[in-house]
Amino acid sequence: MNKLKRISKVFASAKEIPFDDFSRIILMSDVHRGDGSWADDFSKNQNLYFAALTHYYNENFTYIEIGDGDELWKNKKLSDIIYIHDNAFRLLSKFFNESRLYLIFGNHDMVKREDNYVKNNLYQYFNEQENKNIPLFENIKLHEGLVLRHRVTDQKILLIHGHQASFLDYDMWKLRRFLVRYLWRPLELFGVNDPTSPAKNYANKDAIEKTLTEWVTRENHMLIAGHTHRPMFPEVGKPLYFNDGSCVHPRSITGIEIADGNITLVEWNVKTKHDGTLFIGREVLAGPRKLKDYL
Repeated sequence: MNKLKRISKVFASAKEIPFDDFSRIILMSDVHRGDGSWADDFSKNQNLYFAALTHYYNENFTYIEIGDGDELWKNKKLSDIIYIHDNAFRLLSKFFNESRLYLIFGNHDMVKREDNYVKNNLYQYFNEQENKNIPLFENIKLHEGLVLRHRVTDQKILLIHGHQASFLDYDMWKLRRFLVRYLWRPLELFGVNDPTSPAKNYANKDAIEKTLTEWVTRENHMLIAGHTHRPMFPEVGKPLYFNDGSCVHPRSITGIEIADGNITLVEWNVKTKHDGTLFIGREVLAGPRKLKDYL
């Protein structure tokens, strides 16, 4: 299927989430939660992620993860990932229990598009301390895309991971998973990165972003994606392709906030006070801009 038609198909069938200028939403993607090994790209930023999510939970944000939340190319068992990063999953479960959690699958966690996989791996998890299964995301529905629909203006924002714009990452994802799991993962333990990954291949990033921007221009809808790990925040009047970055940048994580009528690209990192003590803080990379200026 043509890449633009594939994106349009997701847009047409996506669940709509109503929002307005009083809503608070945080978008993150490409968390790539792993098994705690040297190949777990998320481990170095897990404290930043937990601090950011705690802030958003306390500030009554809805958390929308737009793909590649879990690294299921390198790792076979989601239970291993939940066990290592149980504090993050417990916090996500609190969002879910308050109807403030939505999950989109990406290419690295494409297996979550299967309802049986979600039921067997995400509805509950085995807690070793209590020696029993504990509810996690009971009856959750995973999505390929979501649409934010403004209650007043009726304008729509498409949320997708972005791998729909890549033949290799969408149509050939099983082959890519095989190569990553059995070739690049062992090599990564020795410091060798996968050269075909869009996060590390600039030509691949450019091609994906060109396709996503073309869809935005043709359809005249705002689109927010992840996948490339490259944050994007266009000026008013430019094509409305946004990207929330990733949670596996060296020493920082990024996200896009839609809150109180504004849209903002933010970064969370470790900062230093005047007395030399360290703390985790939020920094604005772009914006805030009034959402109505775009829509």
